[in-house]
Amino acid sequence: MSAPVAPFPQVEHQRAVFADGLALDCGAAIRPLAVAWRGYGRLNAARSNAVLVCHALTGDQYVAETHPVTGRPGWWETIIGPGKPLDTDRYFVLCANVLGGCMGSTGPREEMTDAEGRGLGRPWGTDFPSITIRDMVRAQKRLTDHLGITRLLGVVGGSMGGMQVLEWAATYPEAVFAAAPIATAAHHSAQNIAFHEVGRAAIHADPDWKGGRYWEDGRVPAQGLSVARMVAHITYLSEQALTRKFGRRLRGASALTFLEDVFEVESYLRHQGSTFVRRFDANSYLTITRAMDYFDLAAEHGGDLANAFRGTATRFFVASFSSDWLFPTRESRALVRALNAAAANVSFVEFATDKGHDAFLLEEPEFHRALGGFLAGCADRLGV
Repeated sequence: MSAPVAPFPQVEHQRAVFADGLALDCGAAIRPLAVAWRGYGRLNAARSNAVLVCHALTGDQYVAETHPVTGRPGWWETIIGPGKPLDTDRYFVLCANVLGGCMGSTGPREEMTDAEGRGLGRPWGTDFPSITIRDMVRAQKRLTDHLGITRLLGVVGGSMGGMQVLEWAATYPEAVFAAAPIATAAHHSAQNIAFHEVGRAAIHADPDWKGGRYWEDGRVPAQGLSVARMVAHITYLSEQALTRKFGRRLRGASALTFLEDVFEVESYLRHQGSTFVRRFDANSYLTITRAMDYFDLAAEHGGDLANAFRGTATRFFVASFSSDWLFPTRESRALVRALNAAAANVSFVEFATDKGHDAFLLEEPEFHRALGGFLAGCADRLGV
């Protein structure tokens, strides 16, 4: 049983629990391992129609249904469902909360265990070991094995989800027929690491941080976590998107002041921050951002990104968005060059949009048609 930590409501997540745990890249091990997950559609008799969706930093497994905490629609309902690009009449769409997350998978908010797997009656907190994107993928592989899925029709994800897609293709190529890394890169840039560090510093500076043991008082570093979310959210948008949505519109403040929202964009960011702290754990945020920062697929393969994919039979669909400055198109082109050098089967599209990094989550019909066509073609080839 997980130790309760304010302000999260208690939610019973669908989970697979592995008593033997998981060995991590850092040399530590966690036991048992819990992987929280959701499935949409039906797994066919041959178990050949499964598409794994990997979520981004602040996402979770509730990808195509009402979220049990926020009450909001699933974060990718635009493309998952009957007749949509990830057609649940044809595919079994699977999504798991990442290792280190805070929606039911083993992470800092879950109950800490000893080397024998016995609960210690308190959350892991900052004692949770360092994890990598590859560790997240290993945990997902335990889930797919548990479900009897030996080969995924596809693995799809954007941003940090795209990093997981690349790690899947590199680590388990025989288990991935098709891979769609979207709005992502094979490593985190210095600029992205810098933005993450600003967010982590805001959390550490919060008086309620208490060295990461905020759970002892039933509190959370809400102010710091809110600022971290605000900073990150700015990077998800483009200047054009911010101007179109808000411009310099005022909220009717009576005078120039720092004590209230003057501009609409300020109110929007504060809303993003305040809602975030009600669904996300600060220690999970620190854990997952670090995993993103350390991700470097080329370094895992002798410094040559092409080595990660040599001999692969996986088919790739790489997508970027023209106004994404968090994971710009040049990062996708570098990935495509490496795939070409490895003689991989790859298609690449840059989509013109002014919506920034978040475009992959929003209504982008050309992107949706391309992704849906890629997956349908792969399914046709496998006879799914």
